[in-house]
Amino acid sequence: MTRAEGTRAPGRPASASRDDVLKAAIDMFLAGKRLDVNAIAAQLGVGRASIYRWFGSRDGLLGAAIARQLERMVAHADKRCRAEGGQRLNEILDYTIHWLVEDDSLRTYFDNESTAALRLITRSDGVVHPAAVAIVEQLIDKAQAQGYEPPIERNTLAYALVRLWEAFLYNDAVAGFRGDVDRLRQVQAALLRT
Repeated sequence: MTRAEGTRAPGRPASASRDDVLKAAIDMFLAGKRLDVNAIAAQLGVGRASIYRWFGSRDGLLGAAIARQLERMVAHADKRCRAEGGQRLNEILDYTIHWLVEDDSLRTYFDNESTAALRLITRSDGVVHPAAVAIVEQLIDKAQAQGYEPPIERNTLAYALVRLWEAFLYNDAVAGFRGDVDRLRQVQAALLRT
């Protein structure tokens, strides 16, 4: 195979992809470390400019990492759940809430970067909040296919549920974790009418 057929120049590291960078960011986040774009760039042999081009900023990368973790948790809960319809929706959301409260990496992030963390996770024009709404909307769609009738439009319900999570789980007064799971579950069940 010649270099023109896809090999790289000798001594030059293979170029990392956007997904490689995202995986490295997730690993760093899960380890409870502060996300360091320079360290990821050096580790993967990719330029910081490429990372910023792919994600816009450190917050963009961090938001993408948190959103991907949320997506993974919901997918995991979805696979484990045996209920159907509205009950399934409620169980998956409960599992997700517990993960959010018990996740040490998320708590560490809030402890270390409280104001920035609250802003990053709750901004409507950010990465995490819209991703969470889309994930919940997909869950509602699946529940509807199994006979669940949401009390309001699917997109409005998804938005309201995510805002409930934010209101009950994160205390914006001190930008830390509140973790008021029991009351959140009561309000969520009432809203879902399950």
